[in-house]
Amino acid sequence: MSAPRNPPFRAEHLGSLLRPSKLLNKRHAIQQGKDKEEGLRGLEDESINDIVKIQNDCGFRAISDGEYRRHMFWGTFFPTLNGMKEIQGPDPKIFREYVPDIAAFLEEEKVPGESVICVGKISHTGKSSYIEQYEYLKSITPKEQHGQIKMTLAAPNWYHLRYKEGQAYPKDVYSKDEEYFADIAEAYRTELQILYDAGLRNAQVDDPNLAYFCSEKMIEGWKKDPANTRSIDDLFDAYIEFYNDCFKRPDDMHLGIHLCRGNFVNSRHFSEGGYDRIATKLFNDLNASTYYLEYDTERAGGFEPLKSLPKNKNVILGVITSKFPKMEDKEEMKGRINQAAELIAEGRGVSKEEALKQLGVSPQCGFASHEDGNLLEYDDMVQKLKLVRGIADDIWPGEP
Repeated sequence: MSAPRNPPFRAEHLGSLLRPSKLLNKRHAIQQGKDKEEGLRGLEDESINDIVKIQNDCGFRAISDGEYRRHMFWGTFFPTLNGMKEIQGPDPKIFREYVPDIAAFLEEEKVPGESVICVGKISHTGKSSYIEQYEYLKSITPKEQHGQIKMTLAAPNWYHLRYKEGQAYPKDVYSKDEEYFADIAEAYRTELQILYDAGLRNAQVDDPNLAYFCSEKMIEGWKKDPANTRSIDDLFDAYIEFYNDCFKRPDDMHLGIHLCRGNFVNSRHFSEGGYDRIATKLFNDLNASTYYLEYDTERAGGFEPLKSLPKNKNVILGVITSKFPKMEDKEEMKGRINQAAELIAEGRGVSKEEALKQLGVSPQCGFASHEDGNLLEYDDMVQKLKLVRGIADDIWPGEP
């Protein structure tokens, strides 16, 4: 069985896009108590219409709404589940201070944003917090393209890894991780089914957490934490099993997973380390069709881990940075993609041309994982998107 395509496409982006200043200004005014919610929805609609047109004009098929209705990339899945509650001013002692994004917040004496904890037995309410975003995209997209629309989803372990052992859920509700995981997985499957029934066929899970397992700093912190009851490798194995339980889905639903090392306000990243430690299990054991991988700097390591990619999986190479405005050299990026294909070919024992069939190109992350966005301008983003499309057209001429 060869890797499925369309989706994914040869030219991709990761979902979050820079908000126009008119939308950001309105949001900031509301947050500061200087304006009211009235008019916000219409402004979001107008901004989404504009960014969808830009994506179409640039030649992208996996259209997103830029995550324009969200404050952060993961949206509102967890806070809307029964048994989960967003808390304000959490005690910093509940966090694993060596998890990279937590470490960054605590170093600046800030509380990690949007902390959600389990307070009771977890279940889905039956109403999707993502569905309105998808339905709006359907309303402005031709029917034949509804299956290409990309919806980005929260990582299943988002509110587990960050909390210290014993802090992610009450012991009188769940006696062990596997019970907690099982209820989240059931809720996740319900979410996927609701979206599938509405027509979604292209889901992308955004997950910096799995890339954190490549961080030597986190690994050392984990080993020194006396509260941990299993090794970090055992936890990675448990997460793979947990994810596979979450990701059970109809055969015609494409599900990809995006790994990066952090993408916060002012183009901040949180961790470093190549995929070598996790590649074999990530590519062979995780039930995902496509891997959207950060590859724009040395902190992500080399392409050698791609030798472990099996023939029925895709990789979208994030060789274009979304963090800074400097434009990459097109020929250099094409050379990097061909280098990756050569290593996949070596690992699989096939030709480079055959290996290229499993690849695509994208920016390394979203342009605005947090609504305030990265250190580049709107026009810079559009030029980056055009560059991605141009690279794809040169390497895979005539393919979407």
